[in-house]
Amino acid sequence: MNQPRPPDLQPLKTNDTLTILVGTGLWAVALVVLLVVQPGPEHRWWIWTCVSGICGGLFGLWFVRRRNRRRPPPPDGPVEPTTAIL
Repeated sequence: MNQPRPPDLQPLKTNDTLTILVGTGLWAVALVVLLVVQPGPEHRWWIWTCVSGICGGLFGLWFVRRRNRRRPPPPDGPVEPTTAIL
């Protein structure tokens, strides 16, 4: 009944800064469209949703850049475990 344990998954290498910038840019475009269209008083919360999306994106950009400065660079080759539990 003991089956071999599958290897641990390695995190994907992604460009988090670009992803956050694109998302924040889309929130900014939505804000500009809403400011041009001027929704009715019952839909003014859409404008504040866009503003909070932009603020969240700016916070995320600050956080990711701060995290990347503190993290050591990843190794180029595959990572070998130092110990294994069988």
